[in-house]
Amino acid sequence: MSTINLHHLRLFRAVARDGTLTGAARALNISQSAVSTQIKALEASLGHALFERQGRNLVLTEAGHVALDHAEEIFRAAEDLSVTLKAAGARRKALRIGALATLSRNFQIAFLRPIIGRDDVEIVLRSGSQEDLLRGLDAMALDVVLTNLVPARDASSPYLVHRLDAQGVALIGTPARDPGPDMPLAEILAEHPLILPTPESSLRAGIDALLDRAGILPRIAAEADDMAMLRLLARADLGLAILPPIVVQDELAAGRLVELRRIEALTEVFCAVTIRRKFPNLLLSEVLAAQAPPRSGA
Repeated sequence: MSTINLHHLRLFRAVARDGTLTGAARALNISQSAVSTQIKALEASLGHALFERQGRNLVLTEAGHVALDHAEEIFRAAEDLSVTLKAAGARRKALRIGALATLSRNFQIAFLRPIIGRDDVEIVLRSGSQEDLLRGLDAMALDVVLTNLVPARDASSPYLVHRLDAQGVALIGTPARDPGPDMPLAEILAEHPLILPTPESSLRAGIDALLDRAGILPRIAAEADDMAMLRLLARADLGLAILPPIVVQDELAAGRLVELRRIEALTEVFCAVTIRRKFPNLLLSEVLAAQAPPRSGA
């Protein structure tokens, strides 16, 4: 079968809508014979008759109905493409965000704060593994990935890494576990059971190295790969949690948890990962521009 000519499809749609060659030709400002010739060429290309005559009118055959459905879909797609590209310089209404499943929810809300509550913006949030989220970014199903696992970059890497924050890490517990300001950090870590991120997390490697340098064999009360669960375990007083204070900021403000010690040797980096695009989502640019400069120890 030869390649379908979009001009033929346009004439075919006009005839299907009007029901006559004469009316279609008048609407298109071309001769009736030209319309008839082009319709016959389309029928030959498709291998099926598209119309049958009933009195003075042309009505669609079964093949004609199928062809019209496809023609309408083709022209709708073309119109959508035109609108999308013409509006590329205008603000888009949706921001599609992928967030590492273990990432602090408080951090995610802080990132979104510049657009939260806006009636003209739809926020689409998806969580998952780093690998799945980066695949979504590559496929343009996501505009940005929020993570604390900085992807490796080399000369061939497509990723742009925007460092958003560098949060200090602290030892967090209930007020009842507070030993006061005089007890050294190493003694506290050795004396209390600990609530830790799982070994796969970026933070855990630093924690393990810190404990090893201090010669501490930790008593691990619980491990979790989700910051929200670490927060709940700390509130349940299973032990002392090692995590960024932003994770438990509400509990700290309410006094349900306290920051026992800031662990200066540990820092967790939060970043947004994007890729270069010819038609970038300007809503994303607006959100990134609103982020505070990265800070350490906050």
